[in-house]
Formats: sequence, structure tokens, C-alpha cells
Amino acid sequence: MEKTIVAGIVLQGWEVKSIRLGFVQIITGYVFIDKNEAYLMGVNIQPLVNIANFCLCESDRIRKLLLTKKEIEIINLYNKQKGYTIIPLKLFWKKSWCKIKIGIAKGKTLLDKRLDKKKHSWKIEQSTIYKRISLNKKYN
Repeated sequence: MEKTIVAGIVLQGWEVKSIRLGFVQIITGYVFIDKNEAYLMGVNIQPLVNIANFCLCESDRIRKLLLTKKEIEIINLYNKQKGYTIIPLKLFWKKSWCKIKIGIAKGKTLLDKRLDKKKHSWKIEQSTIYKRISLNKKYN
């Protein structure tokens, strides 16, 4: 993780109620910049059953993030560089305000992915070796 930023979110009333009850998924979300404004996309907030009857609730709508100009410029700089992505990390309450923690992260290169596969396969092989050694000690 290169950098983390805390931002406010522009929400509708039913979204606040749903977030308070935990009907939110930020796993697939990401942040993008358009006309010097930051937006959050891909976050799914499920409407409550009693609210969905009265109003049109878009669960996957694009939400505006409340950031300073300096923070938006920082995000835009990283966004223009190759390999960086801006993702939501955590959704939390600060007093009565809903905030989101945004992380700027660099993706893995092909070499990094290969090294991770090697490390993973070595850990599996290592555990089988340790199991064989412990079995031999029991029988000897």
C-alpha cells in the first residue's frame, strides 16, 4: 500500500440506513477521477425491504467522494502512472458521518506473481516433508 486517504461519501437517506445495518459490499469497488472530482464505483449497498417499496433504489450507483483539491491531485497523479489502482479499504463511521478509507496500491508484476507461486508451492512441499519426518519419528 503506497498511501491511504480518508474521504467522505455523498449518500442518500436509505443508503445511510442500509450501511448502519451492514448491507454494504465494498469488495468490487474502485475510485476514478472525472473533471477534478473523485467518484466511487462498484460499491453495492442493498436497500432495505420496507424502503425499496417507496422509492427507486439504485444499489450500484456512482457516489461522489468528498476530498480536498490536494487529495484529488495526489490521487490523479497515481492514477495516471501505470500499475497503480485506487481501491476502497474500509467503510466506517466518524461520529455521525460515514467515511471511507481509500488505498493507493501498486499491482503485482509478472515476476512478483511467479515468485509468489514458487513460495506457495515450496510451503506445501515443506509441510509434506515435515509430516513425513514426524511420522518416521513416531515409528522409530
